Amino acid sequence: MALDGIFLGLVRQRLKTALIDARVDKIHQPSKDEIVISFRTRTSPHRVLFNVNASQARVHETFCEIDNPKTPPMFCMLLRKRLSSARLNDIRQDGCERILYFDFDTVNEMGDAVKLTLIAEIMGRHSNLILTDESGKVIDSIKRVGQDMSSVRPVLPGMTYSAVAREKRLSLFDFTKEEFFSHLESNNQKDLSKVLLHTFEGISAVMAREAVFYCAKTDSAVFAQLNDNQKDKLCFFFQNAADTVREGKNKLVVLKNRENQLKDFCFIDILQYGSLMVRKEFDDACELLDYFYSERDRLARTRQRADDLFRLLIRTSERINRRISNQMTELEGCGRQDEYKRIADLIISNIYMINKGDGEVMLTDYTLEDMPKVKVKLDKRLTPQQNAQKYYSEYKKCDTARKMLTRLIKEGKEELLYIDSVFDALTRAVSESDIAALREELCEQGYLRQPRGKTKPVKALAPIRFSTSGGFDILVGRNNRQNDKLTLKDSEKTDIWFHTKDIPGSHVILKTGGKQPSDKDMFEAACIAAFHSKAKGSSTVPVDCTEVKNVKKPGGAKPGMVIFANNKTLYVTPDKEMIERLVAK
Repeated sequence: MALDGIFLGLVRQRLKTALIDARVDKIHQPSKDEIVISFRTRTSPHRVLFNVNASQARVHETFCEIDNPKTPPMFCMLLRKRLSSARLNDIRQDGCERILYFDFDTVNEMGDAVKLTLIAEIMGRHSNLILTDESGKVIDSIKRVGQDMSSVRPVLPGMTYSAVAREKRLSLFDFTKEEFFSHLESNNQKDLSKVLLHTFEGISAVMAREAVFYCAKTDSAVFAQLNDNQKDKLCFFFQNAADTVREGKNKLVVLKNRENQLKDFCFIDILQYGSLMVRKEFDDACELLDYFYSERDRLARTRQRADDLFRLLIRTSERINRRISNQMTELEGCGRQDEYKRIADLIISNIYMINKGDGEVMLTDYTLEDMPKVKVKLDKRLTPQQNAQKYYSEYKKCDTARKMLTRLIKEGKEELLYIDSVFDALTRAVSESDIAALREELCEQGYLRQPRGKTKPVKALAPIRFSTSGGFDILVGRNNRQNDKLTLKDSEKTDIWFHTKDIPGSHVILKTGGKQPSDKDMFEAACIAAFHSKAKGSSTVPVDCTEVKNVKKPGGAKPGMVIFANNKTLYVTPDKEMIERLVAK
């Protein structure tokens, strides 16, 4: 899916209506590929997001809260210097090209009035955000493109900005039937949907496929196979789409599959998928884009900021697994300890039969009824007493190693469980504060070095809150340290504690207030615990529950690690839609 030129034109109309004569208030750069500019108007504030990521390039007003880095990047600081308090004069688009020009009136350092243009190029992997002066010179861009990257169109400070060369295509809003058919007949044996993409300026692949489906009722066709009636229907499809845009009667739709995964969007109704897709309609182009990309952006942004932590946890987990495997191999080698003790006892009980220099002797085992003969190997250089002592030493060595290895393996498995719990919490982190709290926890546990110098304290986030159908509050810990605090300090003894059975996840507390929750309340709390765990995508998840008074923390245990008793296990299937309905307002 991609933001096509016609949809971008709808975004332009929406922004132009709301933002002309607005002043730039704040500028932030949440990640390396996006800028958020806050505008103030006489009526209400607006925030516009510019994203130039190859797979998510777009421009639209955003209504989501986006965390910002503690230190602004250089391009963000440049925009703050040049555009702070600037007045937005116009938003332009060249035909249906995927480029928007934001023209600003502002003043320079000398107090002279100047005009600056912020150019948003929404072109897949070639997307960019460029600031130019009134003479067309590039001041800077969020992505600098040198000669080594593009000899055709470099983008560097001081160079004259040159727009992308427009391909010769028909305009959806100004074409004739003859022109349209002439373009198609020149490629009448090629896939019609692909030909349509190169015929009209600013249409997307999903719209081209919808046009083919509308006229031919099939996924693929070639123009030469269409009859006259189908050709007329094809032409009517685009004429009707143009009229819909002109009259402002767009049907802005988002397509989702049955698993609730977002797939595509368009400014016309999409019927080609039949019942395989669910359509959700919007009244505003910016609202649609904000809805479509917000969840995807959140996951991508979190993974980008937490990439070093993911790598650290994966490496640590692999190292612990290797260490446990080696220790278990050594432990298997300690299995001969009883044999060493038996041989030593045999030598002592038959010592009168052994002479120094014997390399091998047959000794009687007096501990068994039939007193069998046992062949024993000896060291010729040692006396019988020294040979016995040697076997006793081997026995003690194996016994000590067995006890130590058993303890180390147990500690390793507990550490591995802890690392898995941090990894699970990291995959569910939704903000910079969540990631910072996990980073701080790993520093405290010695997996990361403490940062040098003074650091800004991590803002402690409250637990995630839900409310059951019966009106009981549910609290969910965001990380291991918050899990400990929530369970061991902030909960009453009669509250009910939930956690997935032998699966990393959050501690979940059902606040009872001394009352008895219903089975439905218990079920909803268990579903929330399953959803906030590593097993959120599973169909049947076991969840342990017990009163908080039965949950204890062993001495020296890592954050989030507890023991419990008197529990029962519920088996539930996480239901995202139900859980979203239970979020506390």
